[in-house]
Amino acid sequence: MPMKLPCLLIAPIIALTYSVAAHAEVQTRRVEYKHGNTVLEGYLAYDDDIQGKRPGVMVVHEWTGLGPYVEQRAKQLAELGYVAFAVDMYGKGIRPKNDKEAAAQASIYRSNRKLMRDRAAAGLKVLQQNDLTDKNRIAAIGYCFGGGTVLELARSGADLDGVVSFHGNLDTPNPRDARNIKGKVLVLHGAEDPLVPPEQVLGFAQEMSQAKADWQMIAYGNAVHSFTNPNAGNDKSKGVAYNPLADKRSFADMRQFFAEIFQLRTP
Repeated sequence: MPMKLPCLLIAPIIALTYSVAAHAEVQTRRVEYKHGNTVLEGYLAYDDDIQGKRPGVMVVHEWTGLGPYVEQRAKQLAELGYVAFAVDMYGKGIRPKNDKEAAAQASIYRSNRKLMRDRAAAGLKVLQQNDLTDKNRIAAIGYCFGGGTVLELARSGADLDGVVSFHGNLDTPNPRDARNIKGKVLVLHGAEDPLVPPEQVLGFAQEMSQAKADWQMIAYGNAVHSFTNPNAGNDKSKGVAYNPLADKRSFADMRQFFAEIFQLRTP
């Protein structure tokens, strides 16, 4: 004979099942915006189960442009309770298909740091104006080309609590501008990265120290360029390769940094 559950027990079970099913997932959408006459298309991610405003994190893509990798990073940030906006540095529909096209696009901004800064600032403004964003708690992170971009944005004097560069370039034609940095700086670097050689690392350290910036750098052993991206493959001899351990550690280091600058409890 089948066992019958008392009504008083059934109700809580139904309520629990509904609660789990109704739990909000991360919401995403494309956001069109402009920098001058250039139309851009970013990617917004947030958890609508969270009530009220929350810290905002701007995300800048690699040299291949805004795509699935950085969009997934934005979703991860949303899952942690942030409102994340992955910006578009190149323009709506401009998505390099290979390294040659990517290099051509990236060089436009690396050779014109004012344009790079201004284009990044246009994306930051979108995040700042979002209704979900706590305007007093905003950071920017970037990967490869994006890592160098957020450092340039910080050097411009942008109103940021902090910036995080993941295997980004560290050079700048304007080292004295580091005096304009308002927030804290975290550089997450592959110790064997041939694209960011020791002399560039040393130059960056001198730049930050002379500017009396609040900065730190963490170098991961056995890691080269693009160590956070599974699409980079696993052949270190090419200078770019995924390193799961460095990926995991760097993400945890970013979370700890955010806990500090946003005055959150340690994750």
